[in-house]
Amino acid sequence: MNDKLRELFSGRRLVIATKHHKEKVIQPLLESALHVQCFVPEDLDTDILGTFSGEVERVDDPLTTAKKKCQWAMDKYHCDLAISSEGSFGPHPHLFFGLADDELVVVLDRKNDFEFVARELSVSTNFNGSLISSEKELREFAESVLFPSHGLIIRSSKELNKDLIKGICDWKNLVSHFSNYKNKFGSAFLETDMRAMHNPTRMKVIEKAVVKLLQVIKSVCPSCNMPGFWIKDAKPGLPCSLCGLPTKSILSYTYCCKKCGYQKEEMFPLKKTTEEPTFCDYCNP
Repeated sequence: MNDKLRELFSGRRLVIATKHHKEKVIQPLLESALHVQCFVPEDLDTDILGTFSGEVERVDDPLTTAKKKCQWAMDKYHCDLAISSEGSFGPHPHLFFGLADDELVVVLDRKNDFEFVARELSVSTNFNGSLISSEKELREFAESVLFPSHGLIIRSSKELNKDLIKGICDWKNLVSHFSNYKNKFGSAFLETDMRAMHNPTRMKVIEKAVVKLLQVIKSVCPSCNMPGFWIKDAKPGLPCSLCGLPTKSILSYTYCCKKCGYQKEEMFPLKKTTEEPTFCDYCNP
């Protein structure tokens, strides 16, 4: 850690705004990299801002929600430095028929007026759900989504939030709950529990997002030496190695300092000066 980062962060208290044990991956990384003193609130119910299982609708976008968590935690615990994360699950924005875990991680620093954000978009997810009518289907679905190392949620139907049980993490309870639901409703809707403490796969994606966040923080501005000198814009146009025409691949990144406004363009950031014809719209339309 350079002198400026040490001056800004070393020894400060940082609140991790979570109720789902994300500190498991966040705390070691931040304390090692920034020398902060992390703590986790015991009674911060972040579920009031939205739940994956649908009982509470998330009314704001993921970034706004993550910021609200930080602001709420700082206000409640009289702290001026906070981190939170917010995940979204569904179809991958670029890959057909693929599901994705989209994790945002945010650090807010009121003392120095900083905001740092990083994102990890990953196809590593067990996100899924299915209507189950037999114990054979139950076991097949559960095994396909990595149960029992990953938790499950059971409910009477996909559309209803009543009669819902979360955090099922062993076969005995799963079979017992399914039997009760089948007797009462004729079937049950099973879905993956995407809360971090019941989903090791998601926890790993959050960890990757935090690593990216630390890269953002550690990138200091060449002009004012403040942290957060990061990518503002990505310019396509890397030339095709066969025809020389511009492709959609990245030609340059423009880095920008939010403090002083200094900008710098880095050519060929992915360490290649041409693109394969496979990715050229002219050579491979």
